[in-house]
Amino acid sequence: MYYCCAITDKGVRENNEDALLIHRTVLTEGVTECLVAAPFIAAVADGVSSEQCGEVASEMCLHLLKEVSYTSELDLEELLADIHRKLTEYSVQRDETANMQTTLCGIAVDEYEGLHTINVGDSRLYRYRSGRLTQLSRDQSLVQLLYEEGTITKEEKQNHKHRNIIFPVLGNLSSTPDFDVRSNDECVQFGDVLLICSDGLSDYVSTDEMEEILALPKPLVRRLRLLTDLALDNGGTDNITIIAMMRMAEDKKRAGMLI
Repeated sequence: MYYCCAITDKGVRENNEDALLIHRTVLTEGVTECLVAAPFIAAVADGVSSEQCGEVASEMCLHLLKEVSYTSELDLEELLADIHRKLTEYSVQRDETANMQTTLCGIAVDEYEGLHTINVGDSRLYRYRSGRLTQLSRDQSLVQLLYEEGTITKEEKQNHKHRNIIFPVLGNLSSTPDFDVRSNDECVQFGDVLLICSDGLSDYVSTDEMEEILALPKPLVRRLRLLTDLALDNGGTDNITIIAMMRMAEDKKRAGMLI
């Protein structure tokens, strides 16, 4: 069983190109809390703002995921390829949706509590454990490539002029995305918080700032609101979406969790 809470906020923009999914619920604005039993999928999708109808791409992507009856038998890479195909087929039917695209980052928990991570683009998956935040996903972006090549430093990544250039994502008409799917049952323990977010958070709130807020003795959903507000206070100009999840033990006191 997982406790999940989430927030998606359009910020200073006129519309929200982000969307989130927790099991069977897709949200494009507001806050939600729930308990979810395995199997389920939780994910954040961020419509590419440089293309048309990013909000259509992100919401459609998650509604396609929502309809999946997920089990350990399902090939997640094949699922993502099918979603990519359906997005491209839809986009070419209308001028206003041509080449609509979206990132996707999330987790799939199977019926045996096995954890699988999903990533296409530069939305992020983090793990918060014992006061430290660790990024579990790998950004599919130009600056990440430059960083791995040693061309730029970790500090230069944050404000690099090309930080918004990402590799092909779901819906791209000219190139097939790289579907990064991994199985990692060891990456989550009782008491950990898994955090999935769009770059509206990670571009404007540092790891140190996230750790400081996540350490506060406040309900988790309240901490997400504080992270959102900080992104805006730090000059955020993007939509902001965050999902936080905690695997629950039978005895929450033994797990040492503050919901």
